[in-house]
Amino acid sequence: MSRKLFISADIEGVACISAPIECDHNQPGAYTPFRAQMTAEVAAACAGGFAGGADAILIKDAHYSARNIDPAKLIAPEGKDLRLIRGWSGHPFAMVQGIDESFAGAAFIGYHSATTRAGNPLSHTISGASYAEVELNDRLASEFMIYAMAAASVGVPAVFLSGDKALCEDAETLVPGLTTVAILEGYGASTSSITPDEATRRIEAGVREAMSKAPPPVMSLPQDFHLKIRFMKHAQAYAKSFYPGVKQIDDMTLVLESKNYFDILTFLWFAPQTSV
Repeated sequence: MSRKLFISADIEGVACISAPIECDHNQPGAYTPFRAQMTAEVAAACAGGFAGGADAILIKDAHYSARNIDPAKLIAPEGKDLRLIRGWSGHPFAMVQGIDESFAGAAFIGYHSATTRAGNPLSHTISGASYAEVELNDRLASEFMIYAMAAASVGVPAVFLSGDKALCEDAETLVPGLTTVAILEGYGASTSSITPDEATRRIEAGVREAMSKAPPPVMSLPQDFHLKIRFMKHAQAYAKSFYPGVKQIDDMTLVLESKNYFDILTFLWFAPQTSV
């Protein structure tokens, strides 16, 4: 039985984060402490994964430039394999690039609520600059939902999630049995968060627990997919309306229908004018 763990890491759901400047590597004064916290939470997830029986872990740095995690802070026990994917390849799996059927489970660290969801002042889906709202099969789609489904498409269950409370609550309805750790809550443009040290302690314990017990069932994917994206600007919608199979239903909104989830992932990654 596979004991490989996949970890996808974002930043908008790490401890104490609350403002866009804190996510932006172009603003090093504000960003550096949260890059360090993202790294610490991922390192804690790795420690928990190995303690829970993983013999190999693959991490995808999945925020903005995808060059946020400090590799020097990642430590694998002797005889264990730990790897980090940095940068964007262009593969439609994007935030779960590198996942395949060989993994026993997928963990999501530092994730955040979907665009329009009030659970986090940094809520967005894929691109806050392009997407005003994303729905998949009439359900508001978070990045967790999108990429947990990508994992499911290759037979891998989502086993753990850390991030804001609203996302954790939404995810628990999507994946019954999912182990979650709520790090912060959003109130308008503010957040209430547990401390950074407490966050890493709970993440390590949570991932250890998730890896030590039977995983949740792999998500059942629908036979048909209906993606609806409302853009921030009408010009963005128009420019992307020429993608094969896409229909424009109003000035701001595009729809794509497919029986193949990979088609949905491809368009989601193609359509923004900026990356995650």
